[in-house]
Amino acid sequence: MSSSRRSVTSHLQTTVRGLRGDGRGWVLTAVALGWAFTLGLRFLVPALLPQIKSAFEVTNATAGLAITALWVGYALMQFPAGVLINRVGERTLLTTSLCLSGISLCLIGLSPVFVVFFAGSTAFGLGSGLYGPSRGTVLSRTYTRNAGAAFGVTLAVGSIGSAVLPNLATSMVDAVGWRPILACLSVPFFVVAVLAWRVIPERERGTTRGKSESIDGGTRESTDGGNSGSESTKLLDRRALRDIVRTLSDRSIFLAVVAMALLLFVFQGLTAFLPTYLQTKGMSQQTAALLFGVMFIAGAISQVAAGSAADRFGVKPVLLVVTTIGVVTPAVLTVTSGTVVLAIVVAILGSRMAIAPVTNAYVVGALPEHIEGSAWGFLRTGFFLVGSTGSTFVGYFADADRFDFAFLVLAGLSAVALGLYAMLPDNE
Repeated sequence: MSSSRRSVTSHLQTTVRGLRGDGRGWVLTAVALGWAFTLGLRFLVPALLPQIKSAFEVTNATAGLAITALWVGYALMQFPAGVLINRVGERTLLTTSLCLSGISLCLIGLSPVFVVFFAGSTAFGLGSGLYGPSRGTVLSRTYTRNAGAAFGVTLAVGSIGSAVLPNLATSMVDAVGWRPILACLSVPFFVVAVLAWRVIPERERGTTRGKSESIDGGTRESTDGGNSGSESTKLLDRRALRDIVRTLSDRSIFLAVVAMALLLFVFQGLTAFLPTYLQTKGMSQQTAALLFGVMFIAGAISQVAAGSAADRFGVKPVLLVVTTIGVVTPAVLTVTSGTVVLAIVVAILGSRMAIAPVTNAYVVGALPEHIEGSAWGFLRTGFFLVGSTGSTFVGYFADADRFDFAFLVLAGLSAVALGLYAMLPDNE
């Protein structure tokens, strides 16, 4: 036991040392903190929905539409953000994303009418949409040998932000109100933006042009920054668009992408209204937010476990097991009561978050290398757009006092995704 403990401690120390040095530790700190606030704020609004609905006198469906707008904005920025990385660099994009997110939070917190709140939500989605793609490339560029550990730290910090921020907000909302909470949360965005600008190195010109680019069946080296490079990029874009469309004819990619779109719809519907739904079962707002946080902590743990399991047992078995849990838990929620039992079910529900990284790795690995980045941005835009409508769907049925029916539909859609995963090749 003592030897095992020393081995784990030694491994952690080695991992930490590998993430530091040459300014890399500061880069990771800035990126991870920015992601914690970016991700945490997306799930803060659902925790404060009772106060927001009361302030603007809107229905669940209308409030859900604002959350949908946030995710639509996020989805629409995925592909453009990927393109902008090569043109302006990650430092500029990450800093801009954090500043825009901070400004939009001021707009949300100070909104006098719901239309302004809606516009602020959309603006937050657009601004935060710049963060994800540039976060990924700067970590890959900074950590060439241990990117996995850097991504793990960043995602874990993001999950902690998703768990902590809603709980802090609900514990303070009665005393200070929801508007000051959201408006004041713009401050850490600006602080992290300054940190990101100071510590993230500028991308060197031509960083992404040293690779051979396939153009109309030929291969051409693009190392210069002149007009010929610009023209080749245009040709590559046209061909890339055709190739992206053709990737969907690959049965495995098509099945995985459609399943992911359905499951994002389910996830968005669940997370947008889970705190509100738990309150219909007699919980206080703060207790509901606490369970909401538990779900994200369980999700972070399951993401790590699922990644290791996929490496060991294969992608398909892991997806089938995790998605099966995702089918059962929303249905079980509709017939469950009592804080302890609900806490257990919600924690198990959090394991469905493991679906995303496993499916993402599967799809990215199956994409042709010469269009991997653009194809992935295009597909992310597609399934995030589909997923964004989940909150509006659940909000509509919540207004009709049919919360349970909505959750059963979400369980049914998860079952469809399970069937799609079952049709994936066994050797994947």
